[in-house]
Amino acid sequence: MFTVGPIAENTFVVRPDGAEHAVIVDPGAEAPRLLGVLEELGVQLDAILLTHTHYDHIGAVAEIAEATGAPVWCPEIELPVLADPNAFMSIPGLPPLRGYEAEHSLEGGETLELAGLELDVLFTPGHSPGHVTYSIPAEQALFSGDVLFQGSVGRTDLPGGDWGTLLESLRSLVENHPEETTVYPGHMGVTTLGAERATNPFLGELAR
Repeated sequence: MFTVGPIAENTFVVRPDGAEHAVIVDPGAEAPRLLGVLEELGVQLDAILLTHTHYDHIGAVAEIAEATGAPVWCPEIELPVLADPNAFMSIPGLPPLRGYEAEHSLEGGETLELAGLELDVLFTPGHSPGHVTYSIPAEQALFSGDVLFQGSVGRTDLPGGDWGTLLESLRSLVENHPEETTVYPGHMGVTTLGAERATNPFLGELAR
């Protein structure tokens, strides 16, 4: 996990132990730093996986894709945002982003075999219209993007956000994965589904 950019977004480099191939999830910023990490690890990047296309999750996509040749996987609904992010969102004080035309689109329900990993793609909208979560069942791991955080959940006041939809996405995660599942979120610290079910105040609505 590497926390990058002005909004402290978590980028993950994921590989089997000691493997020479990896994927990267949500390279949000600081492309030179992340490329340096890949070089230091001595890995070949096989894919760039995006949970969604908000500004803080895609800032390094174009540069890393061009430097490594790794294809980009993006939620289908949000392909236009990745291609032209500045047409959809600009934040005062932050520079414009480079867009990128993703090689692959995702709807949820796919199983990807990349870098020696088997990843299930789960459709988890609510924070954004096309948001997906990546699950590695063999490792009981979820890369939850901005759906579920340690002690919190994704905001729904951005375009396309919806609380009821987010709540159903959260329900699908907690009901279909073991409590021991580790959650690697887009912001804040690593947690588990069991810990969040027990202590996260926003998940209280699932019981009602």
